[in-house]
Amino acid sequence: MNPKSMLKEGLSDAIGFIGGALIGYWAGHLLGLDIFDPGYSNSSIVGIVLVGLGGGLGLQIARRWRNRHAD
Repeated sequence: MNPKSMLKEGLSDAIGFIGGALIGYWAGHLLGLDIFDPGYSNSSIVGIVLVGLGGGLGLQIARRWRNRHAD
């Protein structure tokens, strides 16, 4: 694996994960879920789960995009 393809892989994974996590965070925020609530209330846990799911889905989308555009 050459350095250029490793850089492309790392950047696309990072962008996909962070983008998905942000979408999950804002979706939870729109639903009134605050992941930064003190303690572990049900709403904060559901918000944290949304961030995790968003990050995972974003990562999978980035990997599928990268595989589809492989040279």
